[in-house]
Amino acid sequence: MEVMQEVIEINDSSPSPVQNTSPLKPIFCLKNREDINKFEEKEDCFILEFDPYSNSDVLKLPTTVNGDNVDADLSVVYEKGQVACRDYPHPRNTCASFPFDKTPHDKHCEMCYCYICDISAPCLKWTGTVGHCHAFSNEAWDEERRVTRQLTKTV
Repeated sequence: MEVMQEVIEINDSSPSPVQNTSPLKPIFCLKNREDINKFEEKEDCFILEFDPYSNSDVLKLPTTVNGDNVDADLSVVYEKGQVACRDYPHPRNTCASFPFDKTPHDKHCEMCYCYICDISAPCLKWTGTVGHCHAFSNEAWDEERRVTRQLTKTV
């Protein structure tokens, strides 16, 4: 079964006396494995409309993650390599594994650290209504962080 290749061309249709120094290029939507090597050599950016690691070449359209019906302008459908806020130490409020606005603040991954104490989560003051698990960069928490650092230096 032959699959037609779809090319989505994005161009600047507004006339301008000044020529752009970086003209827009078409974005190619690849629908089968055979096209990857051909386009990888020539193009900086292309879209895969299939899972390159799948055993079948059936067209797979992006679906929602974890059942969330999110209407977003941009969706990440693939990631490769390490993610800073998941694979390296990070404050709890920036954790990619447990998004701060969608999960209980006291939940943390093994790479989370306390924003106030600068130690691995959980710290001694982690839970409670004013627990450090709720900390993020704002004036009140930044002041508590500064005071905690000063106290730690004097000990």
